[in-house]
Amino acid sequence: MGNIETNSGSQIPFLGGGGATVTIVGVGLISGSFALALRDKGFAKHIIGVSRTEKSALKAIELGIIDEALPLLEAIKKSDIIYVAIPVDTTISVMQTIMDNITENQFVADAGSTKLVLCDALKNHPMRHRFVATHPMWGTEYSGPEAAVRDAFKGRACVICEKEKSDTDIVDTIETIYKQVGMHIIYMNAADHDMHAAYVSHISHITSFALANTVLEKEKEEDAIFELAGGGFESTVRLAKSNPSMWAHIFMQNRENVLDVLNEHITQLRKFKSALEKENLPYLEELMENANKISRILK
Repeated sequence: MGNIETNSGSQIPFLGGGGATVTIVGVGLISGSFALALRDKGFAKHIIGVSRTEKSALKAIELGIIDEALPLLEAIKKSDIIYVAIPVDTTISVMQTIMDNITENQFVADAGSTKLVLCDALKNHPMRHRFVATHPMWGTEYSGPEAAVRDAFKGRACVICEKEKSDTDIVDTIETIYKQVGMHIIYMNAADHDMHAAYVSHISHITSFALANTVLEKEKEEDAIFELAGGGFESTVRLAKSNPSMWAHIFMQNRENVLDVLNEHITQLRKFKSALEKENLPYLEELMENANKISRILK
């Protein structure tokens, strides 16, 4: 491919001349989908995968997500760009290893669901300026390389945190990539990101897990659940199929924000409970009419 330019007209060195050598750390849903997007857009001439398990690495090669799998330090040496999308409980230690071993001619971006803990951990690292903290706001309940989806990011938002702490050339590069795969960019500080993520993402998962547990506890006939469950139930509990280990660590890293939104959610549930207990039909309708206002935001 030819040289890629930013909106300001400056050339991006990483993406010219046939694309970059990119390492994806983690070969699961987000990183795998990102790798497919890089390949489809011609941004990557060679994609290296770093995986905890040989099985996942081999599957990612088989699916055409990566070209080869290497240990982390070997992969870093061969890469222009390192993209990290792994569970948040392992991200900090892995990121510190990466940052200790990159040069000024490389850069790192992450895709984690929480940002404040990571950004605080790296704030004094001498290579902090070669890191961009990002969060593509997309996902499914599935995991592993088989879960990777083409065109996954079209129409989605991507949050970039602490943009001012990253070098302009690498911010331009990652923004160009995200925009070319169909995303729009939102800038936030890390604390605001985690607060908003609790409200639009993390509470949805807790609610889904809780509803699934409620139904499993009350409805002992599994066949009845399968036979009677409609689209509304399936869409509401879909996220309950998400990886428990991954999400438990996300909730714990964002504990204060999740507790805040969870307390408000419990308050709202109590209002519905009170309306039903008191047979207060007007109040019940009022609660639902107020909830309908969300349609102005989610069209």
